[in-house]
Amino acid sequence: MTSDETPGAEKTQPEAEEPSPNKPIDERLQKLVDRAFYGGGSESAQAIRNFLNGTWLGEPLHAALTDVPLGAWSAALAFDLLDCFREGPEFAQAADASIAVGLAGAAVAAVAGLADWSDVDPPARRLGMFHGLLNVGATALFGASFLCRKREKRTWGRLSAGMGFAMVLASAKLGGEMVYKHRVGVDRTNGQSFPEEFVEVMNHSDLENEKPTRVEHDGVPILLVRRGSRIFALAETCSHFGAPLSEGTLVGDSIVCPWHMSRFALADGSVINGPAVHPQPCLEARIRDGKVEVRKSTCGRIQYALPFVPANALTGEGS
Repeated sequence: MTSDETPGAEKTQPEAEEPSPNKPIDERLQKLVDRAFYGGGSESAQAIRNFLNGTWLGEPLHAALTDVPLGAWSAALAFDLLDCFREGPEFAQAADASIAVGLAGAAVAAVAGLADWSDVDPPARRLGMFHGLLNVGATALFGASFLCRKREKRTWGRLSAGMGFAMVLASAKLGGEMVYKHRVGVDRTNGQSFPEEFVEVMNHSDLENEKPTRVEHDGVPILLVRRGSRIFALAETCSHFGAPLSEGTLVGDSIVCPWHMSRFALADGSVINGPAVHPQPCLEARIRDGKVEVRKSTCGRIQYALPFVPANALTGEGS
């Protein structure tokens, strides 16, 4: 689920839209990928997305998986080099096995990467498309290298592997730019400072029941939610892509991000549904002298088994 024009565009239900030929190719491709992974908004499809995003891991799964093909193919080139100077089949066999391991790892990493890319906003979206295309090209070259080796054409196999590795490095450069320049996969709340001691943030009488409310302390936005006699407080900036959670939707004791439908538990900020993988910083809230006060807290993070709510139930549209 992705915004169409700029980071921060309000999310509706893009999976129900037909990709328009007048829109950029990266946007059209992304909608097709998103529709494939969304699976009509079913609970099982959401569980698969959560796994591929790395919600269970607390970090993006794709970033961890990419080490497998990169490491295996690096080893393959090293074994190829050693094979040129040593007699015997050991290094040639090791190079072939390393390429096979890399191909398997690349396939799994690609699926996780597509799941992540389906929720990336411009301008990183186009960069991610080229990153993926380079990876496809590199995988094809290593696949060709593996076939050449099996047919005893090792020179062609080494040449193909060398070209594939060069393409992998180019792709890795784009991947690094996505993370370090566009902050894809980075916790957007990182660097925000919350009060260590209780501070006043608003009048208790002004805090409406069941209405997500944004307040600030020293320029840092904080989300307050009053549900009956309880008051919940979290970082208001969504950890996934920086969306304002005060514009999100309450679902029981959880809040759903307005941009990409990540779902967080109000009690402790835990991620219930991705694409977010990092929990929301949690604050302790209290009422004193008619004022709502908050301070930083771990909130004793626990796992919640809240009912599944499909995204189309939040927007009121069919998928």
